[in-house]
Amino acid sequence: MNFRAAKKSAGDVYIDEPVETDKDGNTLSLMDLISDGADIHEQVDILIRSKQLYKFLKICLDPRELEIIVYRYGLYGMNPHTQNETAQRLGISRSYISRIEKRAIEKLRKMYDTTPY
Repeated sequence: MNFRAAKKSAGDVYIDEPVETDKDGNTLSLMDLISDGADIHEQVDILIRSKQLYKFLKICLDPRELEIIVYRYGLYGMNPHTQNETAQRLGISRSYISRIEKRAIEKLRKMYDTTPY
């Protein structure tokens, strides 16, 4: 009977079982390899807030504000740019970019404050 029980569990792998040992003698377990260090609740929160942000961008910003925020912060897969780069691209002053950006961020903040998850 003992032989059968051992045979059934021969393929079992435990999450805390040592997989490897480094040169200092520290063991590396399967759990260390699987874990990415980020809290799952934090990841879900970030995902929800990101989806909410993209929805708010479309709802509350006018086209010029949207263009500036997207270009400045590198949204929709773009690279982020400085206010000077944004100003040159749009042909307006850096201070005007700053004012538009500030107004747009304030609109988004108000949407976040008044809208539950």
